[in-house]
Amino acid sequence: MFPSLIISIGAFIAAAVIIITAGSQLARVADELADRTGLGEALFGIFLLAGVTSLPDFAATLSAALDARPDLAMSNVMGSMAANLVFLGIADIIYRKANLEHAAASSTNLMLAALLIVLLALPLLAIASPPVSLWGVHPITPVIVAAYLFGLQLVRSTDNKPMWIPRLTRHTVPDKPDTNLQGSLARAWLSFIALAAVTGLAGWVLMESAKVISDETGLSETLIGGLFTALATSSPELVTTIAAIRRGALTLAVSNIFGTNCFNMLVVASADAGYPGGSIYHDMAPIQMTWGLISILMTAILLMGMVRRQLYGIGRIGFESALILMVYALALGIVVASGYLAEA
Repeated sequence: MFPSLIISIGAFIAAAVIIITAGSQLARVADELADRTGLGEALFGIFLLAGVTSLPDFAATLSAALDARPDLAMSNVMGSMAANLVFLGIADIIYRKANLEHAAASSTNLMLAALLIVLLALPLLAIASPPVSLWGVHPITPVIVAAYLFGLQLVRSTDNKPMWIPRLTRHTVPDKPDTNLQGSLARAWLSFIALAAVTGLAGWVLMESAKVISDETGLSETLIGGLFTALATSSPELVTTIAAIRRGALTLAVSNIFGTNCFNMLVVASADAGYPGGSIYHDMAPIQMTWGLISILMTAILLMGMVRRQLYGIGRIGFESALILMVYALALGIVVASGYLAEA
């Protein structure tokens, strides 16, 4: 698509800026729609905002998979999930009143974290299983889709009829609908759809330029996908999470991250379905398992943090945020070292 390295780098930067700009507006529109539709921050973040902020990942990953680049495709989507979890740690640093996981306590978010661990384990099982496929798709792929749909039903029932609720403290920020909204519901939906289309298109341009950058520079696709495109396509989650926190929509901020990562498992399934060489799980480099394992570890740490609900920790952030930042830094070191070794 892009004829030279310079143009590709320019397109990559432009697409990343567009994704960040559109993402900063999504939180405002999503918070408004959550109040207007009556879904609430948690369910809107899971069912709608998560899908929209995942569009750059979906477009970029599917583009790489269709082009028979398994390492670039899987490192992008799996690296994005790890980056998203780090964004919760960054959000905790920004929110200074209390530990974010304490203030945004919700049984829905606990269920989402548990669902994410289950979903992340499935592609790892596919990688460890014999190289079989039916019509070019690994048998685990439809299981991922079914598990996601069943999990959403569990999440919805947990939100509608929780069997337990977290203890309220003076630092807990409940989801309270805003009654002083301006403009029409139709205008809000149009803005939401337009922002979704822009982020999806920018994600596709981002991956097309990343392919040229990888080819021209000689950098490994694992390094390009797991670091550069993963962070760029995940930027909507970061900006929407920070914007939601500034608006006081803490439940939306947390549910968007977990909901996006759960939705990204459908992106993994689509990559396997779109990959022309059979099952994508057995054609990618073993290093790709690192991102999946790291994401499981980070999700489990965050789950413990949400259950523990520490008020303050190191640097006025929760212990879970400090831990996931350290885990992610370690994972980056492993991936970067593996990328350089692959080049050598």
